[in-house]
Amino acid sequence: MLRAADDLLVERGFAALTMEGIAQRAGVAKQTIYRWWKSKVEILLDTLSDDAREALEWRVGEDDPHGDLKSHLQRVADFFEEPAGQVMQALLGHAQLDKDTAASLRDGFLREQRERDVAGLRAFLARSHDLSVDDRTVDRLVDLLLGPLHYRVLVLGKPIDEELVDTTARLVVTLARDSTH
Repeated sequence: MLRAADDLLVERGFAALTMEGIAQRAGVAKQTIYRWWKSKVEILLDTLSDDAREALEWRVGEDDPHGDLKSHLQRVADFFEEPAGQVMQALLGHAQLDKDTAASLRDGFLREQRERDVAGLRAFLARSHDLSVDDRTVDRLVDLLLGPLHYRVLVLGKPIDEELVDTTARLVVTLARDSTH
């Protein structure tokens, strides 16, 4: 059912996605869908959370530290091109018009992903650069790390290129180092 929702969103867009269409694509009765989810937003939030958990995971590599951070940012860039990234974009767009969607998205997926990103960047800085950065600074560094990528995709509607990934990774590490002096 989650895969059917992903596929239909990519094929038809958010406005044309219906619970009936999801049920038909999944080969189940509409009542089965409604037993688990009240709306297409709820099913999309579940599919987003499931897909993003692995796709946006912070991974420990054996690469150079700058390369490890670039690899993570490239996974974020790739995520935006995948169906799950398109689900996220659709939900963020809908959240601008619907306060309940905005609250569900912020209180669920976005809060959880933010916690993973803060923990991931903190661990990366400690492991790769032996930097201990305070909570407030790590929080702001996550903004600086992910903000340019989100801006490029969500505001400008352009793909994320290697130069943006490289520059962003380099600047965030430099700012983390500077914050400890």
